[in-house]
Formats: sequence, structure tokens, C-alpha cells
Amino acid sequence: MSKVNTIAAAALTGAVFMTGGQVFAAQCNPQGGFPAFISEFKKEAAKNGISQHGLAALDGVTVDQGVLAADRKQGVFKQSFEQFSGRMISRDRLTKGAKLMQQYAPQLKHIEQKYGVQGAVLVAIWGLETDYGVNQGKLNVVRSVATLAYDCRRTDKFQAELTDALRIVDRGDLASADMHGDWAGEIGQTQFLPSSYAKYAVSYDGRGKPNLIRNAPDVLASTANYLKNKGWQRGQGWGPGEPNFEVIREWNKAEVYAKTIALFADKLNGGTGSKAENEKPQTVGAAILSQGRAKR
Repeated sequence: MSKVNTIAAAALTGAVFMTGGQVFAAQCNPQGGFPAFISEFKKEAAKNGISQHGLAALDGVTVDQGVLAADRKQGVFKQSFEQFSGRMISRDRLTKGAKLMQQYAPQLKHIEQKYGVQGAVLVAIWGLETDYGVNQGKLNVVRSVATLAYDCRRTDKFQAELTDALRIVDRGDLASADMHGDWAGEIGQTQFLPSSYAKYAVSYDGRGKPNLIRNAPDVLASTANYLKNKGWQRGQGWGPGEPNFEVIREWNKAEVYAKTIALFADKLNGGTGSKAENEKPQTVGAAILSQGRAKR
């Protein structure tokens, strides 16, 4: 996640922490420290189908104390919808989004035909998450997720994420050196966690491996694929009270963030205002990972 999106870190950007039924036996923070944890984790990952190519991404990895510090700094987000949306939907971001909708109009039309998700929603998410790919984060994803898996706070969740990060490397989607994100391990221009990247990332044209770091059509198609799989209804509205608003909340559980996506999409779509814009501001106290950012 980018510095642009503070609540994304707070709600942990819609990240769906799924273990997929896997059982992780690697002991967090063992007596032998991080090397002992990595050694045991490699055995478990191999049992879950990761080959030596994927496991090699863990060679030489060390604990990132900055990631642990960032995780422990999480507090309660308190900002009204009016305050948050006013800050996030800037004139520059709206202008750039409108230009990108024109630039990628053919691709967005094709994506909507295939997945049923309107282009304005995809571009709104793209802009809010990373300022259209500008701020994707600079930390190595494998190292960040390995650090959080080693920590005992949410070891099962992040052991699952680490397995999927290795799976992405293993199947040749991305090299570990190319996987950079923010401290919680989000990847790409709309900030998929490894589990969602492994499950929902698609190649726009069906050729080659999906690349959510550099390929904008892949980013947009994959984001649409995520929303479709979460229940997006073709042709239906996305504002509060409309059928697709709860799907946006699958992207991010924090209501203030979901409403900001909806409002941004309205503005990109040429609307004069959404239900979200006309509601009274509500203060949100969203405890960071407890909400489980249902994303990516």
C-alpha cells in the first residue's frame, strides 16, 4: 500500500486472509529463532506443493524489524467520510482517473463485458490504492510476509500468505526480486495480498503470466475478476444501499473506505453525487486487522 492510502493499511486493504484448509505446523518464534522457523516452514511449504524453485525465494531472508514495528503501530482509524473522501478524491486524482478511463476505454469495455464490473469502479480502486500504480511500496513481499508469519500474532494467516507468495514465484508469475509492496505484503497496482494474487490474478489478453505490477490491463482485469468472484452483479449500482456496495466492502471492510470508492466511481462516471456523498458524515473507528480487510 502507498502512503496515499492510510486506511488501507488500517483495514488491511481488503486482504482476505484465507488458509485454504491448509494446516501450518511451523512454530512461530521458535527457540532457534528465524532460521529455525524458515527451515521448518520450508518443509511445510514443500508438503503444500511448493517446489525447490519457489522455496529458494526464502534463501537468505532475514527478519524485517521495520515490518514488525509497522504492524505494532496500528491503531484506530478515526476520520469522517467527509474528511476522508475529501482528502482522497483530490482534483488531480480525479483528473488523472478520467484521462485513464479514456486511455483504457477499449480494455475497460472488454473487461465489463467479460466480468460485469464497470470501469469507473476499477479505476477508482486503482487510484485510491496506489495513485494509479505510482506508490506500490518498496519492501520485498516475501521478506515482509515471512516476518509476519514468524511473529506469533497472526502466524497462521501469514504462513498461508507466505505459501501463496512462494506459489507465485514457483509458477513463474513473478520473480521474488520483483515482488515489492508495503509492510503487509500487498502486491501490485491494486494491492493484492499473495493469496488473492494467486487466486484472482489474470492476464488481460490470456497470453503469458499476469503481471499486476507493470501491466495495467492485467491490473484492471484481475480487480474485476476479484469483484466478480465476490458476487458483483452485472449492471447494478455500487452506492450504499445498492446491490454491489457490499461487494465493495469485500474489497475493504471499512465503510468509510468503501463509500469513498463508491463516490469516486460516481464522479468518474460523470455522476453528480452518490448516496454516500449526501449522507451525514460518520466517524469510523476501524481497528486495523480485526476487521480483516476482505481483499485481495
